[in-house]
Amino acid sequence: MYPVVPGHEITGVVTKVGTNVTRFKTGDRVGVGCLAASCLECEFCKSSQENYCDQIQFTYNGIFWDGSITYGGYSRMLVADQRYVVRVPENLPMDAVAPMLCAGITVYSPMKDTKMLESPGKKLGIIGLGGLGHVAVKFAKAFGLHVTIISTSPSKEKEAKERLGADHFIVSTDPKQMQAGKRSLDFLLDTVSANHSLGHYLELLKVNGTMVIVGAPEKPMELPSFPLIFGKRTVKGSMTGGMNETQEMMDVCGKHNITCDIEVVKPDQINEALERLANNDVRYRFVIDIAGQSSNL
Repeated sequence: MYPVVPGHEITGVVTKVGTNVTRFKTGDRVGVGCLAASCLECEFCKSSQENYCDQIQFTYNGIFWDGSITYGGYSRMLVADQRYVVRVPENLPMDAVAPMLCAGITVYSPMKDTKMLESPGKKLGIIGLGGLGHVAVKFAKAFGLHVTIISTSPSKEKEAKERLGADHFIVSTDPKQMQAGKRSLDFLLDTVSANHSLGHYLELLKVNGTMVIVGAPEKPMELPSFPLIFGKRTVKGSMTGGMNETQEMMDVCGKHNITCDIEVVKPDQINEALERLANNDVRYRFVIDIAGQSSNL
C-alpha cells in the first residue's frame, strides 16, 4: 500500500506520551519491532503471543486500529501503542541493539520454545551465518550451548570460530564434512532465506532432534520423508515473538551484553547499502542513523 515507509527494527527516545500511557515517560530509551496492532481478544493476544494473532498488523504497511496505514522506522518520528514498545537497557548502544527487535527475537523465541536456553552442553547447529545466524551464536554461547555453524561459505569459518566463538564449522557443500557430522546435533536452527532442501541437514540431527525454520525462502522446501522417519525428527517453524518475550530477550541482551554486528549508514546511503546487501557485502546488518548529527544516542 503506497506510499510505503519501511523499517521494523527501531530504537529511539520517547519525546511525548499520550494521556493514557503508564509504562513509559518522556526520555525513556525504547524500541519498536515488527508489531503495531492486533485484535487483543484472541487466545494468542491474551497469552502475549500477539505475533500469532490472525489479525496482526505490522509496523509498516499494516492497518492500524483507526484505519490508517502504518509507517515504519525510515522516518524522523514514529507513533506506537505502548503495548508494542519495549524498554532498551541502559548499557546497550541504541544502534547495535536495534536489529535485535526482529533478528534477535526471531532466533531467541524458537531457542526458548525448544528449551535450548535451559540445556547447557547440548549441541546446536545454526544453518547460515548472516544477520540472524550470528546473533543466534551469541545467544547460544551465553547459555552454554555447543555451537556448530553450517555454511556454504568456507571463508566464514575463521570469523565464526575466532570472533563469534562457535565451536565447530561444517561446509554444507562438502559431502565428507556433512557425513562426519551425521547424528551429532540436538537442535538445528535454519536461518537461510535462499531456496534449499532440508534433507541432508536433517541427517545432522540425533534421533529425536528438532529443526526450527526461521528463514523464509520464496519457494517450497524439499522435505524428504526418510530422514524424518528414521530419526524420529521434528521440523517446525517460528516467527518473531510476543511482546513479553521480546522484552525478556532485550533484558537478556542487557545482562550478557549481546548486540548485533552492524554498519551505520546515513539516509542518503540507503541505495548504496541495498546494492551491497544484494552482493552479501555487510557484516551483518546495516543500521540507518535517521537522526544524524541531531542525535546524541
